Amino acid sequence: MSYADGFVAAVPKENLEAYKEMARKAGAVWKEHGALAYVECIGDDVPYGELTSFPRSVQAKEDEVVIFAWIVYESRAARDEINRKVMADPRMDMGTATPPFDGKRMIYGGFEVFVEL
Repeated sequence: MSYADGFVAAVPKENLEAYKEMARKAGAVWKEHGALAYVECIGDDVPYGELTSFPRSVQAKEDEVVIFAWIVYESRAARDEINRKVMADPRMDMGTATPPFDGKRMIYGGFEVFVEL
């Protein structure tokens, strides 16, 4: 079975185009290093729940959109090797640039796939 990294983040609407550009570049790097799929989605129907929700999970503000993303790999071992290569890739170095979102509010993790249709 494959392995997936998942992400949820809040991006200020004013930074959305910069985020999309960053995501396209990052996706190309991940795919080049062996990721099977790289997907980034903008929240369209993600209401602010009373107890839990995507917006609550990242403390999204009125002027932010929720991003839901995932990367698929052949296996956990492949993911670990690909991520090592991605993090060492000079194209991923933002230098002194400020990211277009608050990374402290991003939720992420690695997941074993158990259903794949």
